[in-house]
Amino acid sequence: MKGEEQGRSLFGISLTDRPKWQQFLLCSSGFFFGYLVNGVCEEYVYNRLQFSYGWYFTFVQGFVYLGLISLQGFTTKQMVNPWKTYVKLSAVLMGSHGLTKGSLAFLNYPAQLMFKSTKVLPVMIMGAFIPGLRRKYPLHEYFSALLLVVGLILFTLADAQTSPNFSMAGVIMVSGALVMDSFLGNLQEAIFTMNPETTQMEMLFCSTVVGLPFLIPPMLLTGELFKAWNSCKEHMYVYAVLVFEAMATFIGQVSVLSLIAIFGAATTAMITTARKAVTLLLSYLIFTKPLTEQHCTGLLLITMGIVLKLLPEYQDPIALKQKQLKQQECVEEDEARPLV
Repeated sequence: MKGEEQGRSLFGISLTDRPKWQQFLLCSSGFFFGYLVNGVCEEYVYNRLQFSYGWYFTFVQGFVYLGLISLQGFTTKQMVNPWKTYVKLSAVLMGSHGLTKGSLAFLNYPAQLMFKSTKVLPVMIMGAFIPGLRRKYPLHEYFSALLLVVGLILFTLADAQTSPNFSMAGVIMVSGALVMDSFLGNLQEAIFTMNPETTQMEMLFCSTVVGLPFLIPPMLLTGELFKAWNSCKEHMYVYAVLVFEAMATFIGQVSVLSLIAIFGAATTAMITTARKAVTLLLSYLIFTKPLTEQHCTGLLLITMGIVLKLLPEYQDPIALKQKQLKQQECVEEDEARPLV
């Protein structure tokens, strides 16, 4: 993969000279840690404390990111991509974060989690159209993604019966976040592929700086900015939870970008799906919710989809070589024109 031409590290740990399984283990471990902590914090803030201010919380999280990135020693002098490259990426990123967090005001956390876990299918489909990628996947990978979708439907129907916090508004919001996610991973992979000098810190920094202004209009239009400010001012400990959550998510974000750069957007989407299943089970264990047979059936189908995705694929060596040459030609054509 072209993105592997650039030496990469994860919080000072070199990835380049390590075997694939160690790269995968390090990146996945950072991702699982960051987002498992994030999941527990989100459910505590939204469902237990009843603070449903997704846009505002994303805004606060962005400033925590910038502080952490500065501590890593990153400066704009290290940038290798123009700012305009990150405009579309940032709009999609902030929209996805805001809609995802905002949907928790209308959906219980497990239902939202399972909606998001189906993003691997739109990510795979969108990868065929993104300049610089032109990805094509074998039939069994699409089938594995379909199993995830069916598992989602079963789980969601069960959740609609057992949870009082389930509405169509939340479904619409999380569906919008899902569409944005399908663009996000592929755009990130395309940037890494077309410019291997791009670092994880650059992408996260630029996406955050450009994306923060996108959050202001929805906060003003909905009145969330002033409501959230007043509510959090009365309960200052919420900021402590948000900062802690952002620090954990920062670790997860950098790890995800490492996975995308090395293994690609679709593989990363499957890993994030596995994390969502683990977070879901922890949610039921920690917050003692009823788990029905229909919930279990949905989880079983999701597990089957993940296992099927991980099965090795047999390809004829000649056909594989032709496929790689064709993909390289597409990349060279796309590099002749700007990504955004």
